[in-house]
Amino acid sequence: MSEQYSPLENHLLEALPADVYERMLPNLEPIDMPLGKVLYESGEALRYVYFPTDCIVSLLYVMENGSPAEIAVIGNEGIVGLALFMGGETMPNRAVVQSAGQAYRLSSAQVKKEFGLNGPLLRLLLRYTQALITQMSQTAVCNRHHSLDQQLCRWLLLSLDRLAGNDLIMTQELIANMLGVRREGVTVAAGDLQDAGLIEYQRGHITILDRPGLEKRVCECYQVVKKEFDRLLPYTPPK
Repeated sequence: MSEQYSPLENHLLEALPADVYERMLPNLEPIDMPLGKVLYESGEALRYVYFPTDCIVSLLYVMENGSPAEIAVIGNEGIVGLALFMGGETMPNRAVVQSAGQAYRLSSAQVKKEFGLNGPLLRLLLRYTQALITQMSQTAVCNRHHSLDQQLCRWLLLSLDRLAGNDLIMTQELIANMLGVRREGVTVAAGDLQDAGLIEYQRGHITILDRPGLEKRVCECYQVVKKEFDRLLPYTPPK
């Protein structure tokens, strides 16, 4: 890795009691997460869970004709690989890195061992799962009932919440794949946001210029998801 980050930059790991974190630390493996890296495919047995520190991972459902649509984004607030600790072993979606960075991974054996202790990690991950289900549900509602402009605002804000700065490295084609829409639609929507002075877009690089403006323009779905994450996480187990 070009620069090693601390596991504590992941909010779930940071929320663990010190003794639990210290027990897990020797088994947390740092890993580069380049743009486009596929962590698992639909139906593929999971070998690891991933704790992002400064990258973003998209969960995508891929149709039979190859068309993808994003169902959730996961960053430093969460974990990738729910099936390993929920007992399913596989997922019907693909996990792919949408914003490059780093993460820490933990093997399936170590996850199951820790989860089986019925301790703080179990309670923390169950609360995270509830928050992630809310994001998935609200994404489905948003894609059905709200305009592409609003969907793009929601997507930008959710991505921004999972990064340290105001910049996203993202092509319009990739955004279109994430939202499950035509690239031309994203071009128009991004152009409208740029004309309004909310973002600056150039050659796959998006800079958020006016976050409050995006929040005024976004649909209710963003706040529903954010409030649920804020309510459930981070969770500090009682001492």
